[in-house]
Amino acid sequence: MERFIARLLLVSRWLLVPLYLGLALLLLLFIVQFFSEFVHLVLALAAQGEVNLTLEALRLVDLVLVAGLVVMVMISGFENFLGAIDLGEKRNELAWLTELDAGSIKVKIVGAISVISAIYLLEQLFELDQVGDDKLLWLVLLQLTFVITTLVLALTERFGKH
Repeated sequence: MERFIARLLLVSRWLLVPLYLGLALLLLLFIVQFFSEFVHLVLALAAQGEVNLTLEALRLVDLVLVAGLVVMVMISGFENFLGAIDLGEKRNELAWLTELDAGSIKVKIVGAISVISAIYLLEQLFELDQVGDDKLLWLVLLQLTFVITTLVLALTERFGKH
């Protein structure tokens, strides 16, 4: 019975496959949103509307950053839980992607959350006259919490490997 349960648990890891495929489909949504926002940006610039190009560019970078994280989670998760991915001739170029562990992925995700939060905070600072002081204080405290969490996770990951 114990052997059966062990085999069942080992085989059940394949239930992750639909989740990884769902993440791959999520990338399509990121593409749609990226180009939708890009088109809106181009139209706003063409109409000479009021556009903060820096903030808009950072929003697009956010989408690319999160999409990259999705790819890292898909590939490293598959590699860690299901099986080796044959990269063929690209092995030397992409080996780092298949060697990411759960700890390093967590650091990258929390780091991305910190960046996204910083961009949102920057947006609020550009509209300072419309943002209440209490809301701004909470946003700054939240940003500091994300940064500190990122640093603690990164240090834990770094020293945990040595």
